[in-house]
Amino acid sequence: MGFPGTWMTESESVVYRVVPKCACSTIGQIMYYSDHGVFFDGDIHDAVGGMHKWALEASQEPITRNVQNHISYAFTCVRNPYTRILSSFFDKICGIQRNGKRYRGNLVPLLIQKYGIEVGGDDGKQEFDQIASFRRFLLFARDTIRWRRPMDPDIHWSGQAGHVSTFIVNGGKYDKIVWTESFNDGMSDVLDAIKTPHAVDLTTIPRFNESEGHGPKRAHPVEDYFDDLSMHLVREIFKRDFQLFKYDFDNPGNKMPIGEIDLDEVHAKLGD
Repeated sequence: MGFPGTWMTESESVVYRVVPKCACSTIGQIMYYSDHGVFFDGDIHDAVGGMHKWALEASQEPITRNVQNHISYAFTCVRNPYTRILSSFFDKICGIQRNGKRYRGNLVPLLIQKYGIEVGGDDGKQEFDQIASFRRFLLFARDTIRWRRPMDPDIHWSGQAGHVSTFIVNGGKYDKIVWTESFNDGMSDVLDAIKTPHAVDLTTIPRFNESEGHGPKRAHPVEDYFDDLSMHLVREIFKRDFQLFKYDFDNPGNKMPIGEIDLDEVHAKLGD
């Protein structure tokens, strides 16, 4: 399987396992800047040079060598499962993507037909029942993850533990797991632990939210989107994420972690 979703600076100062919807655009830009002293001009996901990525064939050997020998500091970043799945809904289901089209072609029409989901107009301004549509989307997400129908689960709403585990199973070891909710503190720990060609001042780094503006604004507090049934679905889908990354299952309105991540526990439970 190798190391899917793994990025590494060209200087090999640091290795990062991408978890979608968890500040990956900002992290990628920080890595790029730390090597080159400038940000990548565009969406860092589109960069095919200036950084090693597992998706680039020429990068696979250096990433494998580095990760399996734990040469460089390695980290990933996670997010509260409630806010992550909400963000995925508004960005990927309700939003228009950078190419001016709906995400994954016929996905949204399928959801409208089979699950009764509404997404608003193509201008993102048409009002619709966000709460009802999101709860129907959760049924779809559960179906893709539990039964792989009507399609395989998408990386943007599949469990974070699954992404994090591929790095471990194939011989990698994390030095740090950053919480999106306390991003500057976590990234400061990463940057303090490595040496980079160019210094990075986190206080001056912009947030590169490449999905911002794709879809309608969230009209309600996070907790309003989750009733007893939808909380049950979220627990069913993301049980390991809550347990390993120490998020509060009982209160969707509390986005902050409620304990410290135990890296030994993460490696033990996700390394099987």
